[in-house]
Amino acid sequence: MRIASLQPSVSITLSALGRLDSLCAVTKYCIEALPELTGRSLPVLADSWSFDKTGNLEKLLAAKPDLVIASVPYRMESLAAILKAGVPLLALAPRYLADVYADIRLIAAHVHADPEPIVTQMQRAIDDARTRCAHIASEDRPLVYCEEWGKPLIHSQHWVAELVETAGGRFLGTPGAQTTAEEVAAADPDVLLFAWCGAGNRVPLQKIVQQRNWNQLRAVRSGRAHVIPDEYLNTPAPTLLNGLDCIAAALHPTIFTRHP
Repeated sequence: MRIASLQPSVSITLSALGRLDSLCAVTKYCIEALPELTGRSLPVLADSWSFDKTGNLEKLLAAKPDLVIASVPYRMESLAAILKAGVPLLALAPRYLADVYADIRLIAAHVHADPEPIVTQMQRAIDDARTRCAHIASEDRPLVYCEEWGKPLIHSQHWVAELVETAGGRFLGTPGAQTTAEEVAAADPDVLLFAWCGAGNRVPLQKIVQQRNWNQLRAVRSGRAHVIPDEYLNTPAPTLLNGLDCIAAALHPTIFTRHP
């Protein structure tokens, strides 16, 4: 099975399954997430958000994939370009952790790998974090604002909300929805977490606090505004466990150790 991966979550999952050799084309974000891909001379494509740009279809066809796997975020124009070329396409759109597990199993089925050790590891880590926070009363659980994008302000996705709840917090707002600086300020959350898509850990924290007039927010005054690497929260793959570790340490540093 020759697979063209259009999102890091797909490549990371294949790596966890021990099937990295099935990749015949990747994106630059896949290579950033998996440095071991650097020396493999694989064709580098645009991701599933901007694949329909000039030149990508030709490179994809030259790689001769048996299957293209795309995942969120993607644009319908990009998917349509692949489908029009007659290349088999699997488009994943997870929202919750259960969907992430299902997608791992689906990818595993295509490469004849066993997904259960990975899924079990994720579920056990999440269950362990939930158990360690079980004694925390509802009123003592911090209110947490998680931001996936800053222009406009967008709340993190459903699976991040689940991780926040797992780590003993209360997720502010509606996952994946837009909000405003004023709405966040009115809620005055206990913790601010930023993980902008594609930005790594390069979120200008001090600048946005100033621009949004957030200096007097409870989270800012108590030093509980944090940047979490984008790939730990916005990539629906086994690496979400790193995101859980970061969230847990930010919410309850006396219970959870700081992520390296």
